[in-house]
Amino acid sequence: MSIMKSVLEAIGNTPLVSLERLVKHWNLDGRILAKLDYLNPTASKKDRIALGMIRDAERKGVLKPGQTVIEETSGNTGNGLALVCSVLGYPFIAVMSKGNSVERVRVSRALGAKVVLVEQSPNSKPGAVSSDDLNLVMNETARLAKELGAFLVGQFENSSNATAQEITGDEMWEQSGGTIDAIADFVGTGGGFAGIAASIKRHNPNAHCYLVEPEDVPYYSGKKAEEGAKHRIQGGGYAREVPFLDRSLITDCVGVSDNEAMDCARILSSMEGILAGFSSGAHIAAAKKLLEGPEKGKTIAVVMCDSGLKYLSTDLFP
Repeated sequence: MSIMKSVLEAIGNTPLVSLERLVKHWNLDGRILAKLDYLNPTASKKDRIALGMIRDAERKGVLKPGQTVIEETSGNTGNGLALVCSVLGYPFIAVMSKGNSVERVRVSRALGAKVVLVEQSPNSKPGAVSSDDLNLVMNETARLAKELGAFLVGQFENSSNATAQEITGDEMWEQSGGTIDAIADFVGTGGGFAGIAASIKRHNPNAHCYLVEPEDVPYYSGKKAEEGAKHRIQGGGYAREVPFLDRSLITDCVGVSDNEAMDCARILSSMEGILAGFSSGAHIAAAKKLLEGPEKGKTIAVVMCDSGLKYLSTDLFP
């Protein structure tokens, strides 16, 4: 491997690992392949979209040299943008809900970003960022962007989000030797599902693409959530329409409870040595359900979205 010109060249091309120990432990028929995107420089898959969105804005001329960049984030996209902007010379402001883990805040600050923390809505609790909380963060981000003349990245609407993650799908397909039958992906901005599903479908039109969402907030499955339902899987499950989500790509939805996501993250760490976060645990729980049901005997690929090191202040790893 040659010397890289900057850490930005270290983004992507992460390993794909077969979780043979877990499959054997659960006596499953099939394979689970885990894409270790938590090995990106800021320990999450969002480094990919951060670089993609900034480079695209530069090409289009909508981001000027030295202009301040701002973004609403649950933490990981903010971490990625803090890294990219520090290398490329843009001041960066991350706007976050106080409900997100403190590690994500500290990572962005360590990379030179300014972090603005927004109070949660009255009916929310720490560690359970709701759709109302996200709305408060987005409103504050828009206000600050206008006030400061900053470039608002807009990951929920920026098409480079999904485009960057098509590359993830291409890598997964090539690394698997063209053996992926299905994918499962947790819905946040929808860019991950949209990009990876489009890629895998291009390679294998018969592949099944499952959308993973919190069991208590089953927005896309069409089920009605209980009044005031909350969940703890940070980075998504906001119970709202997201522009990237092409419903024609969705084979079905898989609901995962908080406990299932946490239990799977813990056993993933202790048995496979993969220390990942809440949403990665949700991916493993979904893959397990699929191999026990409609995808028995098949190969399911999932992304390990971020590192468990970002949740040591929570009870995910007590």
